Amino acid sequence: MRQGEQLAAIDLGSNSFHMVVARQDQGEVRLLEGLSEKVQLGSGLDKENRLDEETQQRALECLARFAQRITGVRRGNVRVVGTNTLRMARNAKAFIARAEQVLGHDIEVVAGREEARLIYLGVAHSLAANGGSRLVVDIGGGSSELIIGEGFEAVETESLHMGCVSFRQRFFADGRITEAGMARAVTAARQEVLSIEANYRRMGWTQAVGASGTIKAIAQVCEESGLTDQGITLEALEKIARKVVKAGSADALSLKGLREDRKPIFASGLAILLGIFRQLGITHMTVSGGALREGLLYDLLGRFTHEDVRERSVQAVMDRYRVEPAQARRVHDTVLALHQSVAEAWSLNDEALLDTLRWAALLHEVGLTVSHSQFHKHGAYMLSNADLPGFSRQEQAAVALLVRGHRRKLPLSALSEWDEEEREPLLRLCLLLRLACRLHHARSDEPLPSLSLVADGKVLTLSFPPGWLAEHPLTQADLEQEQEFFQSSDYQLAVT
Repeated sequence: MRQGEQLAAIDLGSNSFHMVVARQDQGEVRLLEGLSEKVQLGSGLDKENRLDEETQQRALECLARFAQRITGVRRGNVRVVGTNTLRMARNAKAFIARAEQVLGHDIEVVAGREEARLIYLGVAHSLAANGGSRLVVDIGGGSSELIIGEGFEAVETESLHMGCVSFRQRFFADGRITEAGMARAVTAARQEVLSIEANYRRMGWTQAVGASGTIKAIAQVCEESGLTDQGITLEALEKIARKVVKAGSADALSLKGLREDRKPIFASGLAILLGIFRQLGITHMTVSGGALREGLLYDLLGRFTHEDVRERSVQAVMDRYRVEPAQARRVHDTVLALHQSVAEAWSLNDEALLDTLRWAALLHEVGLTVSHSQFHKHGAYMLSNADLPGFSRQEQAAVALLVRGHRRKLPLSALSEWDEEEREPLLRLCLLLRLACRLHHARSDEPLPSLSLVADGKVLTLSFPPGWLAEHPLTQADLEQEQEFFQSSDYQLAVT
């Protein structure tokens, strides 16, 4: 990234869509502009967890406005992430395809714990160092993230299935606010927090920080009502809750500092925060200006400055599951050389594709920690379902697919579930990884000979020095077997 170049982050939340535009300045992020619209994506989920057309149209219209602002921002400098609603929606894939057409940028769906990590990163960069640990709380439309971290590193991350939109539908659906409904909502929030309470209290924190629009709105009411000088206290929350119940409905709410557009979800957000305060014994919380979108910017900047958390995640998985480093590195280095030979002919120059191939090469044997039998399937399952900091769900799925397909039968049925424009590149990466693994079947430190790999359409020609294959019959037998697997995918492997 060049000095002064613009970058942008878009958060497709369950309640609001947020966008921030910034520029890179001496390794720091300088915010230029922020846009926010209450799309209420989470309200558009029907009983079968499908987004209705009206909500999709509202979302697409918002994204069209965002797209106009980032027209001049380079494609690789924009990150767009979907959170809880897009994790849940059964038709999320179809909506994302439409949204990507409008935006002109890829959309990632991140897991709850990855969302929490990014939130913490945004908060940490917006606050002065306090020399201790922080508890960060973010109440979204469909989920709430609670993180304990130190400095810029999140130590413990959790995403709980409660949000101001979902709680409004459960406890305040008709707009009425009753004492019984408020009590049920607070109790439900406490029940969600109960599962993490013991661990979080054991770890402890020196400062509690709120980081969402919902929490900022509550803090605004606390301060403008004269209940606190700064931030939020348990006593202030209790007093506001009584006033909210007394009002009897969202429309009748009259609280200093409360904006009109916040009224429909104020009671539900208040109930969640009150439940968190009570269950974790919080008495005071400050509020941060940073959140998920700022975290996205700093995470993006880190990728440009070789501080990509995904690389650390891959290494952590290798260490945890005792992947043999020497074999992983052999396959990694060889597959990169093979990729370089055919990248132009096979249209595999995209950096994201190369990253996927590298990570799959390093992790292709991760399933051996479960069992040698079918270890490629074990590895794929582990990588599909693990919490991998820095990775989107799509990135994890792509790496898992290559690990699944690096040996035995090609996963053609799994490939068929990908969009057409993604299917062919992933298959080609899979074929390259299979060749690298075959070439290192012997797990030997003996260097490979000078190889030549040429791609011509669906034909790969792999050439060895004269006589080398005759001296290595195991490799020759492996490649002959691989020729049969290639044919199953309508490709041809020629070995000379």
